[in-house]
Amino acid sequence: MTLTTLLIRITIAAIILTGLTGLVFKKHKNWLMTFAQSWCGALFLFSGWVKAVDPLGTAYKLHDYFGEFESVFSGTAMSFIAPVFPFLDNFGVHFSVATIVFEILLGVMLLIGAKPKFTSWAFLLLILFFTGLTGFTYLTGYVPEGVNFFEFSKWGKYTPTNMKVTDCGCFGDFIKLEPKTSFLKDVFLLIPAFYFLFRSKDMHTFFSEKVKNGIIGLTIGGLLLYCFSNYVWDIPHADFRPFKVAADIRGQRTAELEAQSNVQITDWVLENKATKEEIILPNATYMKQFKQYPKTEWTITDQIKTEPAIKATKLSEYAIENAEGYDITEELLGDQGYSVMLVCHKIYEDGDAFDKSYVERFTDVTNAFTTEAEKVGWKVYGVAGGVGATKLEAFRHEAQTAYPFYMADNILLKTIVRSNPGIVLMKDGKILNKWHYKKLPAFEDVHAEYKSLLGAK
Repeated sequence: MTLTTLLIRITIAAIILTGLTGLVFKKHKNWLMTFAQSWCGALFLFSGWVKAVDPLGTAYKLHDYFGEFESVFSGTAMSFIAPVFPFLDNFGVHFSVATIVFEILLGVMLLIGAKPKFTSWAFLLLILFFTGLTGFTYLTGYVPEGVNFFEFSKWGKYTPTNMKVTDCGCFGDFIKLEPKTSFLKDVFLLIPAFYFLFRSKDMHTFFSEKVKNGIIGLTIGGLLLYCFSNYVWDIPHADFRPFKVAADIRGQRTAELEAQSNVQITDWVLENKATKEEIILPNATYMKQFKQYPKTEWTITDQIKTEPAIKATKLSEYAIENAEGYDITEELLGDQGYSVMLVCHKIYEDGDAFDKSYVERFTDVTNAFTTEAEKVGWKVYGVAGGVGATKLEAFRHEAQTAYPFYMADNILLKTIVRSNPGIVLMKDGKILNKWHYKKLPAFEDVHAEYKSLLGAK
C-alpha cells in the first residue's frame, strides 16, 4: 500500500464517520470540525495500530534517534543535554509503548469528543514532537559527513546518504516513507492541530463524561495488554517485515542482489574544488573525458544510477559468518532439509559472566526443542550479534548447546524475529514459522504438523 492509497481510505472512512455523526446521531456542531476530528482520529488509530503491533520496532527506531541526538549535542554549547539521551535509551521500549498508547488514545478521544481542550493541546504537542523527529531526519540530508547538525554555515546540498536515520517509522514497517514525505505530512497535520486548539468548542462529543472516562480507561488498559502481548510473551501477530512467515529468503535475496548488480551509472556529478561549480556529465561522456577532470581540481560528489528492477530490502543484507569469519550464507540457505535457527541479537552479560536468566532461556526452554530436532535430522544452529567468536563459543558451552553458533549483524537479527532468542523454522531457504521463546511449542507437535503437511522426515 502507498501513502496516497492509505490517505484516500482514511478520507473515505472520515466521510462515513462524519455522515454518521451529523446525519444519524445528530452530534455535530460544525461539519468541518467533525470531519477534521474523524479524519485525524482515524489516521491516529491506524498509524498507532501498525506500531502497536510491533512496539520493539518503534523502540529500535527511538534508539537510532537517541544515538544521533547524543552525537549532535556532544561537543556543542549544549553538550550538557547529551547525557540525557543514553538515559532515555535505557527506557526505549517503555517510551515506545507510552507513545503508541498515547497516539491511539488521542485518536479515540478525537472520535468521541472527549476532553476537547486537553485533546487539542495533546494533539498539537504530539504533532510538534513528530515534526521535530521527521524534520531532523530530513534536514540531516543537508549535513555533510563530519559536520555537526548545528554548523548551519557548513550545510551543503541535500544528499540522502547523509542521513543517519533514514526512516521515521511513522507507520512502522507497514509503509516506508521518504524522510521529506514524513516531514511534510507532519507539517500538514499542524493545520488541524491549530484548528482544534482555537476552535475546540466546536468539537462534537458523544456519551456522558462517565462513559467517556470509562472508554478512556478501557482503551489504555486494553492497549497496554495488546502492546505487551506483541513483545513480552509473544512475537507480533501481524508481521510487515520482509522476514515474515512464508518469506522465501533464498529466492528473494538472490533476485534483489541480481537487480542491484544490474544497476547502471547514468551520470556523474562533479564539483570544482576551487570554484565550487557543479556539473553533471553523462556516463559515456565522463568515461571519454575523465582526464579533463583531474582529482586535484575536481571531486566526484555523486553518481546517478538507474533504479533496480527489484527494490532492496533487509533480505539483501542477510549474511551469516562462521567463527573464522567466512560467509556461509549460501551454504545455510541452500540446505535442502529442515533447519532450526535460534536468533540472538544480543548475548546478555552480567559483569564478567553471562546473565543467568538469559542462559536459562536455553537450558530450560529451547534446548529440549533443539535436541529433539537434531534427533530427527533437522539442522540446528544459533546466530548471534554483537559478540566475538571466542565469547560466543564460551556462551555455547554455558548454555549447554550441542549445535554451533554463527555471527551476523545485530540489527539484521532484530529484524528477523522480535524475541531473544527467537526460534525460526526454515526449509529450502523459506521461513515456515517463528516463535517467541516463551511460546515455543513442544517439538513433537511441530514435527507432527510439518510431517503431515510437507512429508518431513
